[in-house]
Amino acid sequence: MTGPVISQGERARWQRGTAAELAAILDACPDLPAIAWTVAPTGSVLTGQVSGLAAAAQVRDVFGAWRLALELADHRERQMSGATTWLHAAACRGEVKVRLTATVFEDEDEGR
Repeated sequence: MTGPVISQGERARWQRGTAAELAAILDACPDLPAIAWTVAPTGSVLTGQVSGLAAAAQVRDVFGAWRLALELADHRERQMSGATTWLHAAACRGEVKVRLTATVFEDEDEGR
């Protein structure tokens, strides 16, 4: 059994709707730090990625600011190998699933 065939037009409609939601988010949050955004090729999914190449506290602060601004309730924190933590938050904004992620490389000397 095969699933329903999704047309290229349908995929394009999803991407346009998701891109419009991104534009609305950026218009509503002009004072937040710039982060990377990805519009999924299928479905209405928008993912924001906070760069982990900054100090751990700064990555956490930027993630927290975006999470609060977007009212992302589904928040998880997962300890990875070593001193690395993966942050994730998500919520639906209308028909668009918005996800926010960050990889935090904890500074061993931080907090000492």
